[in-house]
Amino acid sequence: MQGEGQTVAKRRVFYIPGYDPIHPRRYRELYRSEGAEQAKISGYTLDLSPKQGGGRYGWHVKGRINGVQVVAGFDVLVWSDIVKSSMDLNIPQTYLVLARTAWTYIASGALRRLMWLRKGPVLTALYPIGMLLLQLLVAVLLAWFVGAMIAKGVRVLVDWPLVARMLGWAAALPLIVVILRGFRKVDNKLFAYYLMHDYAYSARSKGEDPPDLVVRMAEFTDEIAAALNSDVDEVLVVGHSSGAHIGVSVLADLIRAGRVPRNGPALGFLTLGQVVPMVSFLPKAYRLRADLKYLSTQDELTWVDVSAPGDVCAFSLCDPVAVTGVAPKGKRWPLVISAAFTQTLSPNRWAALKWRYFRLHFQYLCAFDRPGDYDYFKITAGPETLHSRYQNRQPSKSRIDVSASPFTSVTP
Repeated sequence: MQGEGQTVAKRRVFYIPGYDPIHPRRYRELYRSEGAEQAKISGYTLDLSPKQGGGRYGWHVKGRINGVQVVAGFDVLVWSDIVKSSMDLNIPQTYLVLARTAWTYIASGALRRLMWLRKGPVLTALYPIGMLLLQLLVAVLLAWFVGAMIAKGVRVLVDWPLVARMLGWAAALPLIVVILRGFRKVDNKLFAYYLMHDYAYSARSKGEDPPDLVVRMAEFTDEIAAALNSDVDEVLVVGHSSGAHIGVSVLADLIRAGRVPRNGPALGFLTLGQVVPMVSFLPKAYRLRADLKYLSTQDELTWVDVSAPGDVCAFSLCDPVAVTGVAPKGKRWPLVISAAFTQTLSPNRWAALKWRYFRLHFQYLCAFDRPGDYDYFKITAGPETLHSRYQNRQPSKSRIDVSASPFTSVTP
């Protein structure tokens, strides 16, 4: 087991974001502000500085935790350009995608099986469908009302019913477009288009990795392999939300290819707020299912999965390998633990956040005012490897580890 008994003085962290079109500086600023807050609460120090040289966007951290100084280099494994490209759809295309995505999940049986696990993330997935259909209904009803009023006004002037109806329709149809465009302009508050594109991204290929993402994942694999041959003590890969299943395939490819040095740095894999079943339950997610099965038995890494029932955007405490139905004999990963928001956040803090669903989905990257054994900043900038921190930790008793996927094949 790599990392056993090892103390970290130098670490390399690779952060894989979820389906997010935002510039990666957002994650640096989040780490800076929330890290400062956690350091103040927990009594340690964190100092951030810009990354020097070229390469991926990132930053450096000097942490002094438990009297030990640690240097950590962060790299954000960016795929936001791919996300932006997938979101570049007009309104009619978005409604077409809506119909196709809904059909994929319903007809395959995936939606029904996902409901067995957690209703929260499934309802979150249904939200954009409902909201977009509601927007269309509002637009049609308002346009119909205006068109009817125009037709009525025309008939007051001249008794030409057909002309009146045609003028009403001529006014109503452009109004539908105007109203739908208006809804899209305020989507930064409604998130309907954003979430629709998110769920549609994997559903359009029924779980297969899109070609452009496959190329990018190979680049990620090369960068992590290079770090494993550097002078660091630990290489830590963090996959948040959709970034979790990307990380699974990247690390499976890395280990299969024999690119983890026997006496090299410890390799840690931390998945946060994962939504793996949204992809692994789809009919053509053969690669992801194979990678989950393979990675769950490997000695070359330590894999810890953290979630919380308060995060309705994640499949909280669902063992992604077991629920996908690919748990092999000898399975050892991931260690599924709870961030327990209701315990690690004070009552006042929890009350302020519990209805802010998207903010809670990022809480794993933020400060806790009553931190338990999960502390993102201690994990990324502290002196313990992921393995040494959690080697004696038992999995959450409330984890879900029963097979639920309608598809379990790992080969086409």
